[in-house]
Amino acid sequence: LGRLHSVLKKKISLRGRSSDTMMGGMQMSDTRKIGFGLTVGGLLFTLLGVMMLFDSLLLTMGNILFISGVTLAIGTQKTIAFFFQWSKWRGTSCFFTGVILVLCGWAFIGLFVQAFGFINLFGDFFPVALRFARSLPVIGAVLRLPVLAPVLDRICNAGRPAV
Repeated sequence: LGRLHSVLKKKISLRGRSSDTMMGGMQMSDTRKIGFGLTVGGLLFTLLGVMMLFDSLLLTMGNILFISGVTLAIGTQKTIAFFFQWSKWRGTSCFFTGVILVLCGWAFIGLFVQAFGFINLFGDFFPVALRFARSLPVIGAVLRLPVLAPVLDRICNAGRPAV
């Protein structure tokens, strides 16, 4: 009976912790949560900057939030290891050149250079994201439409050899 009491007490104390949260079987610290929030905020500011006819201040804020969010979400060492891989040098250089061009006020050109770098850096993740989006209730139905599905499949599998 004493052992059962100690096990239950331990489980209750683990539930009450505020620094870690279980999400999908994975623990997330407060730093990772803030990082994901900043990353989403950066993407939203970038989208808003594009909607406001390439407003350089909103795009700059989006860039700063995105880079700091990725750094907080996955850690400083993993961020440096990801961006500075030899195989990703073209994507990294284009992405950061685009960020600098946006900071200098050349928002239109900088955003396209940055988008090219973003596609080169995160292009391997697009098929995974598409597969996940197709499993969502409303968005998945739209992405599986006969008109849209072949186009998205072709975009996600471009540059990959057929297996």
